[in-house]
Amino acid sequence: MRYIWTIIWAFLISAALSYVLSSMGGGQFDLTGTLVFGAILSVFVFLFGEVVLKVDKSNSH
Repeated sequence: MRYIWTIIWAFLISAALSYVLSSMGGGQFDLTGTLVFGAILSVFVFLFGEVVLKVDKSNSH
């Protein structure tokens, strides 16, 4: 379930970020770029949660 919520939040945050940045730059909202960024963000969060945080917990005795 945590993977599903991570994907949903990653896409929502990337959509909001993409919309704001494209509006500030005077460009058009690009859904394809937003989906790609959301997928990259999801993978990064999965790796960060599984690798970095697990290593940090095991080192803090």
